[in-house]
Amino acid sequence: MKKTFFKALAKANKKIFPSYSQQQLDLQKATNVQKAIIGWKLWVTKNSLD
Repeated sequence: MKKTFFKALAKANKKIFPSYSQQQLDLQKATNVQKAIIGWKLWVTKNSLD
């Protein structure tokens, strides 16, 4: 159940949040909001793969 929830959340994140890797965002120049979004997407992706 947990894995299914995170897979659905990962799909929603893909549609809602921007892809910073395609924009070639420099992490040193990223704002705190951008860093928070990156962290959120990383956490969701990690949990959806477990």
